[in-house]
Amino acid sequence: MTADDTLVLRVAGRPVGRYLTRPELPARLAPRPFLHPVTTLAGTAVTELSPADHLHHLGVGVAVPDVEGHNFWGGRTFVRDRGPTELDNHGTQRHLAFQLRDPDGFVEELRWVAAGGELLRERRTVAATELTGTAWALDFTFSLTNVTAGPLSIGSPATNGRPGAAYGGFFWRARKEDRAPEVFTADHAGEPAVHGRPADWLALAGTGWTLVFAGATADTRRDPWFVRTAAYPGVGSSLAHAERLPVPPGGTVVRRVVTVVADGRPDRDEAAALVHRAVRP
Repeated sequence: MTADDTLVLRVAGRPVGRYLTRPELPARLAPRPFLHPVTTLAGTAVTELSPADHLHHLGVGVAVPDVEGHNFWGGRTFVRDRGPTELDNHGTQRHLAFQLRDPDGFVEELRWVAAGGELLRERRTVAATELTGTAWALDFTFSLTNVTAGPLSIGSPATNGRPGAAYGGFFWRARKEDRAPEVFTADHAGEPAVHGRPADWLALAGTGWTLVFAGATADTRRDPWFVRTAAYPGVGSSLAHAERLPVPPGGTVVRRVVTVVADGRPDRDEAAALVHRAVRP
C-alpha cells in the first residue's frame, strides 16, 4: 500500500476518515474502495472493516449484490429457489483517478469490472464539512453509467426472491457494540418500523455516537432504507427494493446520501436540525 492508495479526510484540521482506493482483498469480497475508519470529531470510530459476521462489509462505500448477475457486494449470491449460494461471479471496483483531491474531499473515477469487461463507469464525489463542535457531515454522491452496448439492470436479494433483503447501493457498516444501537426516524423507531421504508432521514445511535442518514436528492429520498440493528449495525439506501432498476446503454443512475456524524445522542428535533444544516442543494 502506497501513499497514493490512501487519502485522509479532515474536518477543521482533524482526521475523520481514511479512504483506501486499492485495497488488497480476495475476489470473494468484491474488492472496492472504501472509507475506514470513520470517526466522530472526538475520535470515536463509527465504522467496521471485514467483521467476523460479514467479512465483505467494508466500512462506508457503494456495494451492489447484482449488476446483471455479477456480485459487487461480496460473499454469497442469493439465487432464486436455491438461497445464498457460493458463485464465481464477483466483480471489482477499480480506482482510475482523482479529478480532485483535497483534505476535505475528493472526486474520483472508477471502473466496475466483471468477467473481464467493464459494466459501469462511476464518478464519486465525497466531501467532509464541519457542522458544530460535535458534529460533521459526510456528503457522498455516486453516479453509475452503463458503458456497455446493451441494457443492464441492478437487482438485490429481494428482487431475486428473498423478502426484506433489498440491500445494495450506498452502505455504512457501523461499529458493533455489546448492545444493539437504537434506530429512529422523524415518525418511527425500531428496526421493524423503519426497515424497508423511505424517510427523509434516519438515525442510528450507539454508545456516545449517532449517525443521521439523509437522502439529498428526490430519487435518493424515494429509495427505502435497508436497516439492521439486531443482527449487526448497518444502514444502506436500497437501489432495487421491489423491482430491478434498469440502466439503458449510456444511462446514468445518481444517488446522494449525506450522513451526519455526531458525538452524543441528538433527539429527533436536534437530528432534524443537523440534517437541515448538512443537506444543501
